[in-house]
Formats: sequence, structure tokens, C-alpha cells
Amino acid sequence: MSVAGRHALVLGATGFVGRHLVLALGRAGVRVSAACRSRESYRRLAEWLAEHGHEAAPADLRVDFAGPSLIDGEAGDVTEVYNCAGAYRFGMPADEARRANVDSVRAVVAFAARLPRLRRLVHVSGYRVGGQDPRPWSEEQRRKAYRALGAYEASKVEADAVFRSEAERLDVPWSVVNPASVIGDSVTGEAGQYLGLASTLRDLWQGALAAVPGNARTFVPVVAVDHLARFMTLLPMDETTERASYWLLDDDTPALPGLIGLVAEHYRVRAPRLRVPVPLVKRLPRRLTNADPETLTFLSADRYPTGPARAVAARHALTMPDTVTTIRRWADHLAAHRFGEAPDGDRRFTDVGGVRTFELGEQGAPAVVLPGLPVNADTWAPVVTLMGRARAADLPGLGMSTGGRDDWAAWLAALVTGTGARHLVGHSIGTAAAVEAAAAQPGAVDRLTLVAPFFLQPRPAPTPRLVAQAYLRGVSARALARRLTGDPAHADALESSVADLRRGTAGAVARLLTAAAARGWRTSLRAALARYPGDVHVVVGSRDPLAPEGLALVDTLPRVTVTVIPGAGHHPQLTHPERVAEALGADGPSPGARAGQPFRPLSTIPRVK
Repeated sequence: MSVAGRHALVLGATGFVGRHLVLALGRAGVRVSAACRSRESYRRLAEWLAEHGHEAAPADLRVDFAGPSLIDGEAGDVTEVYNCAGAYRFGMPADEARRANVDSVRAVVAFAARLPRLRRLVHVSGYRVGGQDPRPWSEEQRRKAYRALGAYEASKVEADAVFRSEAERLDVPWSVVNPASVIGDSVTGEAGQYLGLASTLRDLWQGALAAVPGNARTFVPVVAVDHLARFMTLLPMDETTERASYWLLDDDTPALPGLIGLVAEHYRVRAPRLRVPVPLVKRLPRRLTNADPETLTFLSADRYPTGPARAVAARHALTMPDTVTTIRRWADHLAAHRFGEAPDGDRRFTDVGGVRTFELGEQGAPAVVLPGLPVNADTWAPVVTLMGRARAADLPGLGMSTGGRDDWAAWLAALVTGTGARHLVGHSIGTAAAVEAAAAQPGAVDRLTLVAPFFLQPRPAPTPRLVAQAYLRGVSARALARRLTGDPAHADALESSVADLRRGTAGAVARLLTAAAARGWRTSLRAALARYPGDVHVVVGSRDPLAPEGLALVDTLPRVTVTVIPGAGHHPQLTHPERVAEALGADGPSPGARAGQPFRPLSTIPRVK
């Protein structure tokens, strides 16, 4: 059958594997229908596909796994069905897990048996549960399995057996894929789920992984989601794959301690040296191990029969992407998106002057926000979005960037000359970085915008560094919001900053806070600003004004604008994001970026000489 004659129905199309499968089928030229539970979930799928360059949305069909017909919509000419549906969640009650993962399989096989043109029903199982005896389970067997494995894994084991027994009984042509831990896209690292191995990497990133469970042979294999999706699209076209199961994973995945060490090196954090045998982990209280009991059965030295899958891939010239590279890209994506806690958007790690740097916003945009203390780039995300062609980057050693104050010179030079930063927007301590960059590369920096420039404002009373560090390590988001803005209502916007401080940036922040009070640095920054020949825009809150000597310096600058935001303090991006975006957009233009925004006039004093 040619591609033109194929019509694929994808169940679970909005899930992590399902949406990548829809994308792979579409790119292969296959007509696709997506079975979604609601119009809203279909809309999200269509938007995701469009964001990934696939404008031709699949047909929208409704699925009800408890309904008599399963599918509401035209599916009579479907030639292949892919079952990616099910619940991937630990801690479910047994009856819930069985409804989601076992009863749904029965419904899918029964539906497929009624399709007159069906060539293949492809079912996604799992590498630890595939290949089960397809004979019906007794109640005693079911009780033992659910007690030993936990509801999630036991339901997947039972579903694997039910699928094959029902497919054989109803004479449905079938194939099963048993993927390992499915990780991010091999090119972008993009992921959509944060359970299992991803939660281990989260603990590693946050400094909460005290020990590695298992031993030197513990094997938790992985497979890239895009490779899995491409492999699945091949099965209906290959007659040799009918009534066969395929374990899809990389046999060369590093053993678990090596995998964690690989990611630790990439994250530039310390890998735990302690290893705890799985039997001991099972006996320890969960409050100590932070391990879900249902995940422990995955910690095994077992190996899997990957030969048949490798043969199919070779027959169709499908090459498995390099797993180490994929792991690193996946780890980057997980951390950049704060393991699912960050809002959607363009977020990434990049190398700037040898410093692993976190950025958000449009990659390569000419306007770059350099955040202040003790906050991070995330606090500027709403402003960056409103500005349009803009990005924010955590300074070395702050937020989620590595490095430190000694890296500023090389980092700023690379930022300006290597990434196209022409308009530097510094906030608080970031104004020092912006001025130093302009002083070193005056011809490369077109504009400086200085938001709450500390060196032009009253000098703060010095705080002992260790006192500041201890405070920052233990401060809550609510307390920090009250201290920075006077209003704890801004706590949500500071959760990520507090997480970064606890993860290890409190020391760097405390050192810079001490430096910011030093007269010598403040004097040198004022002198460097006075020499800068380009456009300067100073933005301050009415509750956080310039000092008299700062205003006197600003009056001497040849091309300068001062904007005062009424009611704002030292962190206007938290309290007045729309007004800050309006001010920055005025001298960092993006045509149409602010259309329709209900901005109120600012107090702006142009000083052009």
C-alpha cells in the first residue's frame, strides 16, 4: 500500500509519544486522524503541531473509552491504528489503573476488529512489561501482580497480555513496541513528561540527590521520542512485523551511575558518590529516599532482546540517534523548563564565552535584558514577551547560568560580538554589566537602557556577606516578595528565583550585593557611563529615584531619556511589567509587538543635547 492510501488513527494523540507520532506520520505523508477526549485537547495538539512546522492539522475525532463505539466520527477507511493511550502515573488505585490501561486496551482491540481496511494495530507497551503470557489472568494472579509491582506497572503488564490475547481472538493484525524510558527529541531535547528518570535528574539539578540507587550494573535504558515515533510509522508497511513485539532502546545507554555522572558533568554539579542497593531503598522510609516504591522495579541489571527492532530499523535505513548527545539535550530541556514548572516559551541553555548560559525569549534578538539581584531571567519573562524581539539572559553565576564575576568580561564580549546583542537592558546589578560591556565594546552597543541603576542611586548600607548569604538561602518566595516589592502577592513570580538561591546562587548574590555598596566600583561605573557616546535610557520607579549625584551625571549625557514609572520601586518588572515593556519598547522597537496593549502614559523626560 502506498503512503497515499494510508489513513492512521492515533489514540492518545495529545500525550508525549502520541503527538510526536502524529508529527512523524504527517511528515511521512500519511493522512492522520487524532482521537481526542475534547475539542480543547485537540486544539492544543494542533497548536503544538503548527509550532513544530506541521500546519496540516489531523482530523479531529472524539474518543470515549467507556462508550459503545469508542470513536465518534468517520473512521471507516482507517488502515492503521496506534494505541498510545493510557495513564502514566504512579500511586494510582488499582481500579483506576485497570480502567485506564487494561479496559481501554480491550475497547481498542474490539474497535479495530470492526475496521474493514485495517492493516495493523500498533500498541505501545513497555520494556519491563512486554512479552507477557497472553493467557487470561486469574484473580489470584492479578492480586499478586498488583501487590508486587504496584498499580501502574501491574496494569501495564496485564494490558500487554490482554492486548495480544484479544487481538488473536478477534484476528486483528497487531504489532507491539516496548520502548525504554522515553526521553526528549534527539535534535531539540524537547520533553513533555517529568516522571521516572526525569525526576531523578530534577533531584540532581536541585542538589537533592544524595545517593544513586542500585549498583554499577543497574540499567535504565532510554530511547529518543522522535526515533520511537519514526519506528512506529514503519510497522504497518512491513509485513514481517505483523504479530511481533519490538524492544526499542539503546543497548549502549550508560549504566545508571554513569548516566547520572554524565548529566552531572553537563549540569556542572556534583554527582553523588554513594550508592544504595535497591533492597535497602525498599526498606528505608520514603521520606528519606524520596523514591516512589513503584519506580524501584525499574532498577534492574536486566538486558532486553533488541535484535529484532534493530533489524527492522536497518531494513528501512532508520538510524538510532546518538544517545549520549540526546541525553544531554534532554537534560538541558528539562532544566531550562524547570522540570515542567516553568511556563511554555522559548527557553534554552547556550554557550556564551565558555559560560553555560540560560536565556529566554527570541534567540539572537538584538535587545538583551541582564537581570538584577536577587532575581533571575524568569522574572523578566512577561516584559520580554511584551517587547517582542527581546531575550533575557542570566548573568554568570546567577539564575541558572554557570560561572561567576570573573567571567563577566569574556562573557559580555561574546554576548555583544557573538550573539548580536545591540541593545543592552540592565536591571540593578545588570546595569553594571551593561555599562562594562558598552565601555569595552562602544562601537558594538547601540543603546543602553538602565533600569534601577544602583550606581546612580543612593548607596545602600553594607550588609555582611555571610548574613546576606544565610538569609537568601532560607528566604521564602512570600518573604522575598514582601522585601523586594512590599507586597507578598508577587510571591509566585519569585518562586524560581528562590529555587535558584537554594540551589546554590545565594553565595554569588551575596558577594555582588556587597560589591554593589563599594564606592570604588560605583565611581568607575559612573565614569564609564559618562564616556559612552550612544543612546542612554534610564528607567526608575517613583519610589526608587536617582540620587542627586546620579541625576547630575545623567544631565551631562549627550543623548539620554529618563522614564519614571509612578508607584514602582526597585523591581518594576514584578510590579509594573506592562509599563516597563512600554518604556523599553520605546527605544528597543519591534513593529507591532505592543499592539493593543492598554498602556497608560509614563512620566518621561527627554534630555537630548
